[in-house]
Amino acid sequence: MSIGTRLFTWIKGQLVGTDSLGNRYYTERHAPKGRRPKRWVVFAGEAEASTVPPEWHAWLHYTTEHPLTEKAAKAAEWQKPHVPNLTGTPAAYLPPGHDLRGGQRERSAADYEAWRP
Repeated sequence: MSIGTRLFTWIKGQLVGTDSLGNRYYTERHAPKGRRPKRWVVFAGEAEASTVPPEWHAWLHYTTEHPLTEKAAKAAEWQKPHVPNLTGTPAAYLPPGHDLRGGQRERSAADYEAWRP
């Protein structure tokens, strides 16, 4: 977090809540007349937008008035917990045939076969 964000948060921010990853969500204490209050997140670690869970994403983008943390706590048993985007990390998904997995995969019925007259 930059010194500017830290000062702005300290002077104008009001803590609304935190998520399971430790990210803290703020809103502006006093918005100017005719404008809705700003909302922002201070990330617990590296600033990575995909670490914002859906219930907080909706609040940040003014889709809901209040964060949907109560609905998230009552998630159905089939719902999986939020996972950040792992692209570009060592835990990223590599499909069969990817260069980093050796570049070989099993033949498929959908493989291309050149036409020979």
